[in-house]
Amino acid sequence: MTGRLLTFPLILVLAALAALAMLLPAGVALAREDHSVARAFGYSAVLGLALIFVVGIALSNRPRRDNSDMENLLSLFLAYSVLPLFLALPFYEGLETTSFLNAYFEMVSSLTTTGATLFDAQRLTDSLHLWRGLVGWLGGLLIWISASAVLAPLYLGGFEVTASAEPGQGGTELDRFERADSAKRLRQITRQLAPIYAGLTGALWLFLVIAGEQPLVAAVHAMSTLATSGISPVGRLENAGAGWAGEAVIFLFLFFALSRLTFSSDTLTSARPGLHNDPEFRLGLLMVVGVPLILFSRHWMGAIDVDEVENLTMAADALWGGMFTVLSFLATCGFESASWEAARDWSGLGTPGLILLGLSLVGGGVATTAGGVKLLRVYALYLNGQREMERLVHPSSVGRASAGGRRLRRQGAFIAWIFFMLFAMSLALITVVMAALGQGFEEAIVLAISALSTTGPLTVTAVETPIDLLAMSPAAKLVICGAMVLGRLETLAIIALFNPALWRD
Repeated sequence: MTGRLLTFPLILVLAALAALAMLLPAGVALAREDHSVARAFGYSAVLGLALIFVVGIALSNRPRRDNSDMENLLSLFLAYSVLPLFLALPFYEGLETTSFLNAYFEMVSSLTTTGATLFDAQRLTDSLHLWRGLVGWLGGLLIWISASAVLAPLYLGGFEVTASAEPGQGGTELDRFERADSAKRLRQITRQLAPIYAGLTGALWLFLVIAGEQPLVAAVHAMSTLATSGISPVGRLENAGAGWAGEAVIFLFLFFALSRLTFSSDTLTSARPGLHNDPEFRLGLLMVVGVPLILFSRHWMGAIDVDEVENLTMAADALWGGMFTVLSFLATCGFESASWEAARDWSGLGTPGLILLGLSLVGGGVATTAGGVKLLRVYALYLNGQREMERLVHPSSVGRASAGGRRLRRQGAFIAWIFFMLFAMSLALITVVMAALGQGFEEAIVLAISALSTTGPLTVTAVETPIDLLAMSPAAKLVICGAMVLGRLETLAIIALFNPALWRD
């Protein structure tokens, strides 16, 4: 049965899953006697399933064949750009006081795990908050599965750094012969990763409830943490009821965004197995410890001027706030610790948002829900730079590394540099376009980085005055929507869609 369903276009299967997901907020709204919202989600689910069923019947008589990798990539692009039109329908009908463009922006932001929002938390009902969190959670699951089932066979999404084939071209003909068909890969990877994803979310939800959080708020925070979407029904973590214990639990689960090896073994980047040998995890851990210590020392010097050096409690709060916030923005989640403000109060110094922008640009691990440039690409560039400095001292020296390490240091660094340049060009283009549409230079930079790195909370935490996304022009909102899709799929995947092999049929 599952194999037969996966012979249909992937975008059709995803639309059916989205329609079924609408029944959950419909049930919550009905239980809370919010009948208008319940009708909006219930009717959208029924009508959506009916339309998908009719389209499925129309396609069932076609010759049965497997979807190619490039067709699945196109479906993935449509899922992030066109599917939010369907997801926005119940949100628009349930809220009743906004435009459809705003609802579409909200769903693109949620599905791409960006988490930028146009609305205050008080304006949305619990069912609408749940829908935002659920869409973000499904978007995280989609990128978890598609990373191995769609992007990896095409050597995209970070896999191109360690692969020998060209990005978007796949392997040799022999590789194609030995590789399982796309439907079988999707089925196997979904069965492997979906229970892990759901189990981790359920465990985090349980821990947050035990810590004193309300069940619905705990559910949205748990889904947002695993998906690194940063969506919160209470605005900020300091408004949640779990307190320090909730932050500590979320901190531990954010490590799943630093390396794929924390939950899967399909992206081995080292000849030696084990998480402690994974360069992504070690580099991420170094940043999580090193950046807060630098900030802490800076705050300590500031505290000398205000005679607060001996206040150890405030010093501990400042250190914890730095570690949590650094990991959160490195994972492109964007949750801000309640102790982040304590660091400023302790030292009397403000923390510049430029650090948070830089962490978000670096991003998390390859094939995780995190966005950004990715730690593996940064590591490949580091290896290449280290080797070039060695050659400056000893021009005839031979690098000490295995064949895989040499490949990562040479060809991997080369393709990582190409991606970095494409990322920088995309950032410059979106910044210029946003400035032309009326945004200030600082706001345009923050908006471009938050969209391309899928870290929506940057629009609030990285600037002194939060950016009013709702007041932007319709053209600016559409540009940000396109930037969020570009940041989620990455530039190389978008370029791969122009491969002639996709259009020959």
